[in-house]
This record gives sequence, C-alpha cells and structure tokens, in this order.
Amino acid sequence: MNGTHAWVGCALCVLLAAPVRAGQTGSDTLSNTGYREAMIAPFALHWRNDADHEQVVMVGLERGTFDGPVWGAAAFSNSFGDPCAYAYVGWRFDGLFGVPELFVKLTGGLLYGYKGKYERKVPFNHDGWGVAAIPAIGWRITPRDSIQFGLLGTAAAFLAYSRSF
Repeated sequence: MNGTHAWVGCALCVLLAAPVRAGQTGSDTLSNTGYREAMIAPFALHWRNDADHEQVVMVGLERGTFDGPVWGAAAFSNSFGDPCAYAYVGWRFDGLFGVPELFVKLTGGLLYGYKGKYERKVPFNHDGWGVAAIPAIGWRITPRDSIQFGLLGTAAAFLAYSRSF
C-alpha cells in the first residue's frame, strides 16, 4: 500500500467510526442551521482513456448551511498519481424540484498539485497553483448520509459518499 492509499484508508476508518453529534435526543435529524461532513470519493470516471491515468482517491471535510453557503477542503491523488489539494467556497441548494433529499452544489476555489508535464491539464494553472469550479448533484440517503455526483471540468466525473457529524 503506497502512502496515498494509507492516508485514504485511515481517513475512511475515522469517517466510519465518527460518533453521532452530542446533544441529539431521540431524533436522527440534523440541525437546520448547518452541517459538517466528511467525504470520500474512491475513484473518478475519465471521459477519455489515457495511459498516464491512475486511480483517483479523494477525502475532504466540508461545513455549510442547508440551502446556503459551504466551504471546505479536500486532499486527493490526481489522475496522474500526484498529491493535490482543493480549498473552496460555494453554495448548496437543497430541495431541488420540491424533493427534500435532492440537492445541487457549486464550489469554486484554489487547486494545488498539477505541476510539471501535467500543469496544462488544468486551466489557469501556474507552478501547480490553479483555480477550479465543481458542480455536483446529490441525494441525502439518510439525515446523516449522502452521495453526490460531480463534474471535474471536461476530464472526468466522481461519485462521493458523505457522512455528517
């Protein structure tokens, strides 16, 4: 197991073992004022096959308000096996089309890690620093668990699992 997979494995263990937030009594609903969640995306689906592509794994933390602003950070191994990070802000829209479980999210922020021969794979990138915008659509499976499908520019898409705490 290489270093990237080791930290992803540790993060998954912490995510799955996270206790229910203290102070909840008799209810499995989250606060209406906001949420904190841990995310993991174990792979990305690339639109084009490239011999240089490697497995993509992402872990992240996010804080936000339902139907309001969000902010967070993610660490991931990119499509070329390099460690990367994404720090972002954005907005989450809950109850899409009147369906309480359905949400969309749009985030934008700083991206770091695409360097060397892969620097041109990300627009507006200089010396490994760039910007990104990620639209996603999600479904709340339970009050604490959700999945989301996001687009990574014109290169790929990801499926992520989130657990609120």
